[in-house]
Amino acid sequence: MKKDDLKSLVSQMHKELLNNIDSQEEVNKEVVISYLADAIKSIKKIDDSAIDSVEHAKLAFTNAYKEIAQKSISSYEHTNGKFQELSKLHQITLEEAKEHLIDLPSITEKFNEVQSLMREEVQKANSVISQLSTEIKELENDSNLDALTKLFNRRALDKYLEKVTQKNSLAHDLYLLILDIDDFKSINDTYGHIVGDKILIFLSNLLRSTLRDGDKLFRYGGEEFIIILNRITQSKCQEIANRILNIINSNKLLYKDNAVTVTVSIGITKYKNGDDPDTLINRADKALYHSKASGKNQLNMEF
Repeated sequence: MKKDDLKSLVSQMHKELLNNIDSQEEVNKEVVISYLADAIKSIKKIDDSAIDSVEHAKLAFTNAYKEIAQKSISSYEHTNGKFQELSKLHQITLEEAKEHLIDLPSITEKFNEVQSLMREEVQKANSVISQLSTEIKELENDSNLDALTKLFNRRALDKYLEKVTQKNSLAHDLYLLILDIDDFKSINDTYGHIVGDKILIFLSNLLRSTLRDGDKLFRYGGEEFIIILNRITQSKCQEIANRILNIINSNKLLYKDNAVTVTVSIGITKYKNGDDPDTLINRADKALYHSKASGKNQLNMEF
């Protein structure tokens, strides 16, 4: 091979290598090595006896670059085709969504149907709740038990006293005690009505555990309780009343790490022949007033 042919061949290699490098956005030494390896193969194939062998080698370098470029173009066309397919599929999906999902009149109609059904169900539920509330209220009115404390209520007390006083006279002594929680409003204001309710339940349980089986315990209303002691002497009645005061004083209600102190005032009276429920309760109430006026947390009697 002549010197001029070699120089021409190397010049062509250099030109094509630079074109190859320039044509790629990112290039590394592996690309150059790969090109030179292909160039070596092409040079080795040159037949010195063939007049056009050098030209064939030059074309090999050029064709190698074109082949790479063609592969890149094919790859781009394939990718572009995929994007076009995806874009078309996306467009079809949007058109179908417009037809089926963004049909506002249809959606509004369906939504209104659902809303209508929901309103009907809510109305039915409200009607049932209202009916049940009425029935519960009627049951409470007919019941003899206080809903909160589960003690006998004012209605039960009225029935009991009406039955007792109808006899005009009793063969045994009967005492009526009114208990009123001291400073109950202040407790509610300080701790809240939840604590107030807990105190009522707390005292109800204490009183139940203190009284005898035959004694009657009622929630008179608000923070007041009434106890009926049957077949008992005055001294024994006072003993029980003092025991109630001491038990309540020695027990504290715990609420959120706070010890709530509770005391009660007590008014006591004894049934007299000819008493009706009102006169009996009024005397006990006067005794209770004296206990409050005298400093609370004590008992007084009125006959």
